[in-house]
Amino acid sequence: MGLSPKLLRHVLQQMLPALDYSKSPRRVGNKQTASAAEHSLQNPDTVLYDAWLASRAVPANKGGLLTPGAQRPLSRENVALAARIARRSSLGVLSLLWQLYPGRILALVSLDLLRGAFPVVRGYSQALIINEVQAVISSGNFTVCTRLCRLIATELLRAALESGFDAFATANEDVVQSSARFALEYRLMEQRVRMDVPTLADPHTRDLFQESDLFVRSFSGVANFGLFSPLDFLRILTLVSETLSHVFVLWTLTTDRTHLSLLAFSIISYIFPLLISCWRQYPEYADDCQDIKAARANAKQNKMRAMAQSDSYRSEIVLFGLGPWILENWARARKATLGLDQPRSLPVDTAFNIVTSSINATGLLMVLQNVPMLLAMQSSSATLGSFTLYRNSIQAIAFSVRQLAQLSRMAFQSIFLMGAFSAALQVRPRLQPSPEDKLAYPSSGKGMKIEARNISFTYPGSHEPAVRNVSFTLDAGETLAIVGYNGSGKSTLANILLRITGFDGGELRVNGADVRRLDADALHARTAAVFQGFARFDASVRQNVGVGHVADIGAPLAVQRALALGGADAVVAALPHGLKTRLDAAPGAGAGAPLPHFADAPRACQRGRPHGLSGGEWQRIAISRAFMRAQRPEVELLLLDEPTASLDAHAQNRVFETVEELARSETGERTKTVIFITHRLSTARRADKVAMMENGTITEFGTHEELLARGGSYASLYQASV
Repeated sequence: MGLSPKLLRHVLQQMLPALDYSKSPRRVGNKQTASAAEHSLQNPDTVLYDAWLASRAVPANKGGLLTPGAQRPLSRENVALAARIARRSSLGVLSLLWQLYPGRILALVSLDLLRGAFPVVRGYSQALIINEVQAVISSGNFTVCTRLCRLIATELLRAALESGFDAFATANEDVVQSSARFALEYRLMEQRVRMDVPTLADPHTRDLFQESDLFVRSFSGVANFGLFSPLDFLRILTLVSETLSHVFVLWTLTTDRTHLSLLAFSIISYIFPLLISCWRQYPEYADDCQDIKAARANAKQNKMRAMAQSDSYRSEIVLFGLGPWILENWARARKATLGLDQPRSLPVDTAFNIVTSSINATGLLMVLQNVPMLLAMQSSSATLGSFTLYRNSIQAIAFSVRQLAQLSRMAFQSIFLMGAFSAALQVRPRLQPSPEDKLAYPSSGKGMKIEARNISFTYPGSHEPAVRNVSFTLDAGETLAIVGYNGSGKSTLANILLRITGFDGGELRVNGADVRRLDADALHARTAAVFQGFARFDASVRQNVGVGHVADIGAPLAVQRALALGGADAVVAALPHGLKTRLDAAPGAGAGAPLPHFADAPRACQRGRPHGLSGGEWQRIAISRAFMRAQRPEVELLLLDEPTASLDAHAQNRVFETVEELARSETGERTKTVIFITHRLSTARRADKVAMMENGTITEFGTHEELLARGGSYASLYQASV
């Protein structure tokens, strides 16, 4: 039984208010208080996020944080943090689980409670059989075994019923676990795809989503991969029920001094081996600094392995002779992950463990455990069945206690993962305005007017701004060429204008409205772009182009028109399966390096083999992707970052002619604003205005002729290029 889309939508709609258990952010005057959560995540539930972040603190390393998913130490501070997180997040998560399948959840709880009584019933039934066998042997009358046969038949029936019960309970649990995982995974995926670049660039946000993924993965059965989900708390309930059942049986059967002595000897014979094992010294958890060191070493060895195996690095590895360097770094990191970088010896505690292990292996303790059985055989009131029931119950209680301790430790860790999941659902994208500040996009129908006033931006971790005090005005329908030296901030400015990246200072207005008050998704729907580092999807041609306007991704005519506009129709015509050809997204996978061809492979397999493209062919695909959206009437801005870097002069001219056509309506009026970044200054003459960027700022702005007449940096660069 699956989770229907209608039910899923209802559950997810109910989940948001269930998890929105916080008030609006605290304000002082017109400014919000600068808590850690509001500064880094714009998270309305600051208490939940701050508690989660505080739990990751490394006591021995001031300012250090545990790696995502690392074990939290069991300390007084962390217990208080866990209680705080549980109070703020458990209600929302549990309400979601209950809304999935109320009937199945109720059945799951009831069945797990009943499961706790099964071991006791099993032990009692088997004890009766043992007592009856003892009675038959003692009497010497082997001809009358009616009661024994009845007990055996009852035990077989009980075992069959228990197996059927377990099968039904397991099937019900699988449905609940799978449905819960899908619902939570869907919600987390929905939240993740909403995030913008600045939000995901924050390391705390990445860690938050990584621990949220671990929480979702925990819904895969009891203690899967060491993870513990809220549904696994039922396992604790089962163990408690089982323990109480065994205690009740022991209490009711201990009716006289003989049984009391038998119980005491059974307990002592079981505890004695545990006392021996307690003398041994086991390694404790590695300290937090060791965890961080191991994580870094593991990341480094994975990076070196990827460099050695990836074809995208092969040319430079061969050219620069990086093989020995990669091998040396991988070996050092791999030794650290395996613990081979530390000297090893045989300390006293290890030797003691070996000795005690060998003593335990002699069977002496097994003999001691059978002492109560000898006493039972000498007693007239005690039976072998009683002894068996005593010993099995004591062992079951001890096992349950150990399991409870282990599961409690895992449950303690799962609270922090649950807190991460709940906090992640509250993260608001940094570029998304608050509902009370949001403005509708002011469409002009004539293109996008852009006004930049003293815009500055510094990348996280950098001391120097990538863009500083940029100011210009571009009227609706105009074309702007941004030129400059490498590293002058051109692409960064493009990302700011596209609202891919935010800015630290200044003001940016679009059609007269403050861009920070516009919905980022609405703004993106009015823009089309070709990025310098465009994406190469491991998918078909139709999908690679169709993602430019997802609504038409299944419309071959729209895709073919975009390919024709981008000049990629000839590229597709040469492919073996046209629009259905799957493209190889690996960098450097050109047509000259095809995958191995197997002549005897089925035709369907041959169709699935990815096809490599050259750099220029990929650029045509990227341009066609942008034109897929640019031909839409609602688009008001077309931005191209080095769109023709891999194309020849004729292809370049055709691209810019197409851009000019797309920027005009059928009547010839300008309906789109165009911005292009180029290092070919000959194309800058096409623009209405030119912006010369140096050291992160615009030093010259005007028409091509004006900048040439000025005789500044643009004129020098232009003369050098021609």
